[in-house]
Amino acid sequence: MTPLPADFLLSVVMPVYNEERTLRAIVEAVLAVPLRKELILVDDGSRDHSRAILAELAQLPDVRVLVHEQNRGKGAALRTGFAAARGDVVVVQDADLEYDPAQYPELLAPIRAGVADVVYGSRYLVDPADPSRERDGFVHYLGNRVLTFLSNLFTGLNLTDMETCYKACRREVLAQLDIQSRGFTVEPEFTAKVARLPVRIHEVPIRYRGRRYADGKKIGLRDAFAAVLAIVRYRFGR
Repeated sequence: MTPLPADFLLSVVMPVYNEERTLRAIVEAVLAVPLRKELILVDDGSRDHSRAILAELAQLPDVRVLVHEQNRGKGAALRTGFAAARGDVVVVQDADLEYDPAQYPELLAPIRAGVADVVYGSRYLVDPADPSRERDGFVHYLGNRVLTFLSNLFTGLNLTDMETCYKACRREVLAQLDIQSRGFTVEPEFTAKVARLPVRIHEVPIRYRGRRYADGKKIGLRDAFAAVLAIVRYRFGR
């Protein structure tokens, strides 16, 4: 595998909306990854104590905090973070504890090997070394499978997890994407627009610890319907 250049920089973009319970822990986990990186936290109009916690975290080295005074949605937060990213590769990180930042090296591996420009971390690829890793609940699993199938149908890709948070890509690829979604439809939009580019897309298995609505999970049935419409929209339009 090709070693990372000495000046390699990873940009981690993390949207934050009412995540006071997990914010310190997830930032600690990101900063513990032994890679040169910058962490861009985008507060998307949080109404709990997240803003105060972010003010503390902003004092840490390699951490930047950007603020939306009003809630605009995950897509808008990512757009703000992407515009500020300075790294060679950009990875998306949710502010909960469902995804493990310790897996950044696995996400970067296909890019380092020169076989990919964009990498998806799939919750559904079989990893023989980790057969017992946690899955999402059945309803969310089924919804994901349907949305991923529809996305593949319209894009011609063969992904197993279009809706995954963990997407890593070279910054020059990201610069070619005009992201318009404000909410969770950013996932099918990102995939549809990446599929139009002459880039190499790869998937790697990741660990996942799904949380329940009682724990703050935010995606629901309305978001699933919006995702279906987005899959169609971004296949044929901007």
